[in-house]
This record gives sequence, structure tokens and C-alpha cells, in this order.
Amino acid sequence: SITKERTEVVLQGTSSLDPNDPAAVWEEYDFKCKPGDLKRRPCFITPYHYRLDWLMWFAAFQTYEQNEWIIHLAGKLLAQEEEALSLMATNPFAGRAPP
Repeated sequence: SITKERTEVVLQGTSSLDPNDPAAVWEEYDFKCKPGDLKRRPCFITPYHYRLDWLMWFAAFQTYEQNEWIIHLAGKLLAQEEEALSLMATNPFAGRAPP
């Protein structure tokens, strides 16, 4: 069965010196096929899935302790590692200092 609600894991970063500042601007990393921007055409790759996008869907049903790989992915994104960034559709910090 399919759930009626969809819980999402969203990865964001900020260039703000104080991430707790209410004025801090948080920018989202977009995934290649995970649902997101409603103006974007849906990804159509049947019968295959982008593995990371698919794992993110299941990670939303559990805690981060059950999906420690998310912490490692976040660290790689913070370090601007090209291998991790290549899995994403967009890098909001491209050409800028890391978040």
C-alpha cells in the first residue's frame, strides 16, 4: 500500500555565520528524481530508480540513527565533495564558499 501522506527529508545549507539567526537564509539541495519543485517535470526513468532519491524516501519513515549514511552524506555536501555533489540535481553553493 501507499501512504496518504509523504514525509520528506530535506537537506539544506546556509552561508550565514550564525545558522541560528532567524534571518539566516537556508538553501535546499535538489535531488535528481525525488519529488520537490512542483514546476519541475517529473523524472521518468522506469523501471529504474535513482538509488539516493529512493533511499531518501525510505529514510523519511525512520530516524537518523537508523540511517547513519545521511549524516555522512551531509558531511560530504558540507565539504563540497564532487562525488557527493554529482548525486544531486543542484548545488546551491556552486561557485561560492561551502555552507
